[in-house]
Amino acid sequence: MGYSVGQVAGFAGVTVRTLHHYDEIGLLCPSGRSGAGHRRYDDADLDRLQRILFYRELGFPLEEVAVLLDDPESDPREHLRRQHALLSERIARLQQMAKAVEHAMEAKKMGINLTPEERFEVFGNKDPEQYREEAEQRWGHTDSYAESQRRAASYTKADWQRMQDEVADWSARYAALMESGEPAEGVAAMDMAEEHRQHITRWFYDCPYEMHTCLGDMYVSDERFKAFYDAMRPGLAEHLRDAITANAVRGV
Repeated sequence: MGYSVGQVAGFAGVTVRTLHHYDEIGLLCPSGRSGAGHRRYDDADLDRLQRILFYRELGFPLEEVAVLLDDPESDPREHLRRQHALLSERIARLQQMAKAVEHAMEAKKMGINLTPEERFEVFGNKDPEQYREEAEQRWGHTDSYAESQRRAASYTKADWQRMQDEVADWSARYAALMESGEPAEGVAAMDMAEEHRQHITRWFYDCPYEMHTCLGDMYVSDERFKAFYDAMRPGLAEHLRDAITANAVRGV
């Protein structure tokens, strides 16, 4: 007779409503019906449900789960191998996160109003404390540094995420600008350099043209900054430096 929907819900730790929904969208249709028309599930149905719940736990939307399960080139053993690889990857990420959170217990020094989990969710694999000591030595006595620290202390997780989104959008547009062959002294490149300057002013400290020009030089002379910008597109650091210089001349 198979298993009733209530029994399967109990086995799997899901609601009856969830099983009904899976049936309605064709993701998990029970193999049989009772004489009264009630759903009945067999062992093959339970195997499919297990695979569904594995993929759902890993964050796959139902549409993708359906595609994965109904792939004619895939068999149950392939699903298990794929799930094992995905779970192993998740375990490794969680272990890395746990180690990072332990390290982040000192994060209050930074003054950012985030929990350790949120800080590392926002910054990913980049350690925001990495250059803190050097930054304090180089600029700690300046008003700009003090202002950047004051502002950073007030930012929330949403603020940092919005800032990251702005940077990602700007970098994609600047890379596209270079791809099109736009010279650093061109109007479009200078406008992007001005947008870069305004971003610094808006989020960290007032950045006049002279200071922005110094930053542009540092983006090329300091290997770490150069690597950061060149990762967006090879040669971007020097192109941006030249665009910043041209924009400063235009703005003075």
